[in-house]
Amino acid sequence: MTLTKAHIVENLFAENVFTKAESAQIIETLFEIIKQTLEEGEDVLISGFGKFSVKAKNQRRGRNPQTGEPIILPPRRVVTFKCSGVLREKINHGS
Repeated sequence: MTLTKAHIVENLFAENVFTKAESAQIIETLFEIIKQTLEEGEDVLISGFGKFSVKAKNQRRGRNPQTGEPIILPPRRVVTFKCSGVLREKINHGS
């Protein structure tokens, strides 16, 4: 099962601390802060979870998979994620 934003809101609401609307607003605000930080080229480090970074990709040669025609792919920025040692340990060895 894929964890969606709606699932996160439901789980936060289930803790009986916030209303459903407050839970949705908190999650939306959190994701907006993360997006803005990454847009500015800064890293997002969440202790015990991992680090999101923006990396620059250079222009490169590629090809159109349908025609085989060579093309030049423009430079771009991509988001990478590196999980923390704590998360890696939980994934590999359970809680």
